[in-house]
Amino acid sequence: MSLQQDREELRQLLKAKSVKTGKFTLASGKESDLYVDCRVTTLDARGAVLVGRVLHGLMRAEEEKRGVQVQSIGGLTMGADPISLAVAMQTIHAGDATPVPAFTVRKEPKGHGRGKRIEGNFAEGQLVVAVDDVITTGGSTLKAIEAIEEEGGKIAFALILVDRDEGGREAIESKGYPVVAAFTRADLV
Repeated sequence: MSLQQDREELRQLLKAKSVKTGKFTLASGKESDLYVDCRVTTLDARGAVLVGRVLHGLMRAEEEKRGVQVQSIGGLTMGADPISLAVAMQTIHAGDATPVPAFTVRKEPKGHGRGKRIEGNFAEGQLVVAVDDVITTGGSTLKAIEAIEEEGGKIAFALILVDRDEGGREAIESKGYPVVAAFTRADLV
């Protein structure tokens, strides 16, 4: 299957499983007529495969465009977790010369052990992709970016599954971080 066919299948799956209309209060506190629960799609077996393929393609294209090579991929738990892992796995399935491992950012540092905020395959000094499932205001993505930078990571760009087109992209980019989104609100409603 082509990347365009995968993207269309993923779009249809998101529309069928993840997009809800009605009256909702979002994580940002804003009221909205649209709710996008990407986890229903990203934690679906077929959805995970499609997310891996589509976002891997976007990630590699953005790397080439920017002349960079990312060393790890991750974001704020829990929305970013299945996406990061799907993309990391696709770097193996695609036969990439340099597979990209995944990590997760805790909402709060762990209260025991080493008290880590970032778990998994992350090291100080790495160039990383910050992942999020949905952006509305950009707050969750910026929270992940802040944690990554506090631990010594460098952000190549943010990779987003769905941009709700409600100012999140602009908020993230105003801080100097490029945003690459697979889908926008218009693609899904």
